[in-house]
Amino acid sequence: MDGGDEVEAVSYCCSTCDGGEGHGRTLSVHTRKPRSLSTSSSSTTTSSDNRRTQSLHGPSPVTTFGPKACMLHNPNTIMHIQDPASQRLTWNKPPKSVLVIKKIRDAGLLQPFKELCTFLTEVKSMIVYVERKVLEDPAIAGDDAFRTTMNKFCTFRDDLDDISNYVDFIICLGGDGTLLYASSLFQESVPPVMAFHLGSLGFLTPFNFDTYQSQLNQVIEGNVSIVLRSRLRVRVQKDSREKRAKVEENGVILTNGDGEGMHKAAQYQVLNEVVVDRGPSSYLSNVDLFLDGHLITTVQGDGVIVSTPTGSTAYAVAAGASMIHPNVPAIMITPICPHSLSFRPIVVPAGVELKVMLSSEARNTAWVSFDGRKRQEICHGDSITITTSCFPVPSICFRDPVTDWFESLAQCLHWNVRKKQHHLTSEEEEF
Repeated sequence: MDGGDEVEAVSYCCSTCDGGEGHGRTLSVHTRKPRSLSTSSSSTTTSSDNRRTQSLHGPSPVTTFGPKACMLHNPNTIMHIQDPASQRLTWNKPPKSVLVIKKIRDAGLLQPFKELCTFLTEVKSMIVYVERKVLEDPAIAGDDAFRTTMNKFCTFRDDLDDISNYVDFIICLGGDGTLLYASSLFQESVPPVMAFHLGSLGFLTPFNFDTYQSQLNQVIEGNVSIVLRSRLRVRVQKDSREKRAKVEENGVILTNGDGEGMHKAAQYQVLNEVVVDRGPSSYLSNVDLFLDGHLITTVQGDGVIVSTPTGSTAYAVAAGASMIHPNVPAIMITPICPHSLSFRPIVVPAGVELKVMLSSEARNTAWVSFDGRKRQEICHGDSITITTSCFPVPSICFRDPVTDWFESLAQCLHWNVRKKQHHLTSEEEEF
C-alpha cells in the first residue's frame, strides 16, 4: 500500500463482550477513497469511484447541557458505525486457503463445484477445504476425471474438526442457507465469505457464477467491498432437576426428594434469528421478555422472533416487521401472531441483553431454534439470553453494501414493484 493510505482495524464489539469472548481474526478495512481494480493508479478517476468517505454521524453531539449539567462519561463504547461505502477488504498477506461450501444433494451444483475446485487448485494453487460429506456424493466420488483434483483437498467434519485457524476465506455455492451454514461453522472469528447465487432465493448471495474467475481474482487481489453482518450470541441455560429416591441400606424406598439442580448451558452464534414458538401445543405461547434485567413484556401468541438486521428480511418480514440494512446496529423483536392488536415489532440497540423465559402461568412449554437449526424444548426454569456477538460475518459484496441490498430487495422480494403510472396528455388533463 502507498505510504499515504490509512488502514484501520475495525472491531465489531459490544459492551457485554469484555471477558466474554476472545478476539479473533482482524480484518483491515480501507477508510480512504477506493480505486478501481480494473484501472491503474494513474488512471483518471471515474464518477463511480467518487464514493463517500465522511462519517455518517455528522458533527459530534455536545455532551454538556447548560452551565452545570453534562452526560456521564461511559468508557464502554458499544459500537462504531462506519460509512458502508468505505468498508473495503484487504489482505495482510495473500490468501492461500479457501473453504468451499456446496449445497448437499443438489445435482445442479456438481459441475460448478468441480469447475471451481479445479480452478482453485490447478490455476490459483490454493489449499481447498471441503466437508467430508460433500465428497461422499457418488457423483463426485465416482468421477475418475475429478479424482486428481479431489486428492488435493483437505477434508473435515463439522461436528469434530475446528478449521477456524486454517481458512483464509469462504466460497458458498447454493442459496442463502449455505451462508447460514458457513456462519454456524465458526463460533468466533469468521473469514470473509464470497457467496454465489446457485439456489432458490439468493438474497444473501450476490455473485453470479458465469464470471467466477474474474470475480475470484478481484477478491484474491483484495480491495473489495464488504458488509459486516452482525450475529447474535445466544446462551441457553437448562435447569434440569431430577427427583432421586432416598433409599435405606436394606433397599426400602423412604421418600422421593428433589435432587440438586444441574444447570446445562449451550452457546450459539446466530446470523438470522432466534425463534421461540409454541411448538406442537394448541395453547398460546406465554413467555416473558426481559431487557437488561427488566421485564418489558409478556409475549402471548404463536411466539417471538429475535433477529439481526440480516434476519429482518427473512422470517421477521414475513411476520410483519420492517426491513433493516445490515449496517444498522440493532436487534429486532417481532411477535408471531400476537393475541394483541397493539403488539407491534420493535427495534432495540445492538449490545443490549435480552432474556426469554417461560412464564410461570404458561400452560405448556416452548420451543426454540437458531437459524432454523438445533431446535429444542424450553421448560420452566430454562432461559435464553441473547445479545449482539463480537464476531460478525464479513460478507463480500458484488458492488457495495447499499447497492447490493436494494437490488436484492427488488429482485428477490419484488419490493415496491408495480406498474408505473403513465403521464397525462393535454386532452386527458381537461377531464
